[in-house]
Amino acid sequence: MLTTLKIARRLLMTLAGTAILTGSVRPYLLDQIKDSGTLNVVTRNSPTAYFEDRSGPAGYEYDLIRAFAEYLGVELNLIVVNNLHDAMDVLLDGDTHIAAAGFTREQTDDYDVMYGPAYSTVSEQVIYRRRNHQPVSLADLQGGRLMVTAGSRHASTLRRWQRQELPTLTWRETTELDASDLLQMVSDQELDYTLVNSSEFRLVQSYLPNLDVAFTLGEVQTVAWVMPRLADASLREKIYDFFLRPETGMLMETLSERYYGHVGQFDYVGAHRFLRNSIRVLPQYRAAFEKAAEKYGFDWRLLAAMGYQESHWNPTARSYTGVRGIMMLTQRTASDLGIEDRLDPAQSIRGGSRYLSQLRERLDESIVEPDRTWMAMAAYNVGLGHLEDARGLAQDMGYNPNLWNDIKEVLPLLSQKRYYSKTRYGYARGSEPVTYVQNIRRYYDVLIWKDETQLTSEQEQNAENTGVTVIPPLTDDTSVVPLTEGAGNPQPEAL
Repeated sequence: MLTTLKIARRLLMTLAGTAILTGSVRPYLLDQIKDSGTLNVVTRNSPTAYFEDRSGPAGYEYDLIRAFAEYLGVELNLIVVNNLHDAMDVLLDGDTHIAAAGFTREQTDDYDVMYGPAYSTVSEQVIYRRRNHQPVSLADLQGGRLMVTAGSRHASTLRRWQRQELPTLTWRETTELDASDLLQMVSDQELDYTLVNSSEFRLVQSYLPNLDVAFTLGEVQTVAWVMPRLADASLREKIYDFFLRPETGMLMETLSERYYGHVGQFDYVGAHRFLRNSIRVLPQYRAAFEKAAEKYGFDWRLLAAMGYQESHWNPTARSYTGVRGIMMLTQRTASDLGIEDRLDPAQSIRGGSRYLSQLRERLDESIVEPDRTWMAMAAYNVGLGHLEDARGLAQDMGYNPNLWNDIKEVLPLLSQKRYYSKTRYGYARGSEPVTYVQNIRRYYDVLIWKDETQLTSEQEQNAENTGVTVIPPLTDDTSVVPLTEGAGNPQPEAL
């Protein structure tokens, strides 16, 4: 891939030189951006591109394009839209430089655009509810309640298949709801099927354990930043340079860990138990978690997730080691924290939250968030000494001791003599804190999902009554262009 990027860069440099020889006096686009001090970027509001949480703007695409703006030494001016068509309209209006929204080349080939290097891949998936009949082809979706987002690649896919192979296929398209909403509706049995990108489904598997992939459509597709084709090559070349930097590779690893590293599917029974307990049990302890969170500077949902991992919110829980209560405190730790009764839920939650805060404060100041909190939780589980041993090993092995993504690779080594014999605190079951932190992060995501992004009754009403277009079957079957038969579900030819 590096060779390909280098060849492309030489070609772009040749084109730039040609512009000079032909007497062009207009400044290169890159120079214009630097002179103005602003990079204009359009993105879309989605879990994989851009969203806002309690700490402000976030998202894989947002963090990546922000780093590119910093690389150029300019400010980022972000325009946020909701779908592909709006993004392309903004991009091609003459003032916007890049679309960074997780779009694939196949999605945008119909527009007058060019691309930066491919930096990710996605596939198109049909999602259904586990206990229902599993479809194996688009033909099996006929007669079912199928909805996709209007203006998406999925709508285009369905239209191609309808024209070329399945003229009787019908579905609905919505301008009001995104992939997360549609997946929730499938989970709630308001829809039978939807189509989403693999990256989008990966993010919600933990929240919606009753959903699964029915089948994958077509080939894996590449994701790249998009630019107007009429723009000169200077910005595109700089994007290639940016992605070739080792620092960008490390950044992408960090972002993958931050947004996807903890993502995974719980076992079906365990996930349903957690969702049930979050409705039946958590409300009676929510006020205590909120009070502790406000006092010690945490999100209450993170503390609640930690409490579930510790005890399943059981105030009388006990382990074979003698730790007890919702936050599973040792007698010594409870005494040090001034906790008189470990079995009192409010005291246990307050004590556990204070202890986590103390661990976070004791970590080296070079560790920043969110890695600082993940490491504090690991120390809560395995002990601060063992965590520092792992950080020392990480340093010796060429890893970054300040990144959780690296530390979670090193911690399991503390159970191997050739590694723990070199450490101060010796042997530890190092895989346990890794699982501990990853589980908490999954529980935390589910609580955020329930608290902030679950469909409201008003949204459900919108889904039924507004912003929805029914795509009818084709009436003229002679217009159907047969697809080439192949294994599985062949990719329809582009129109």
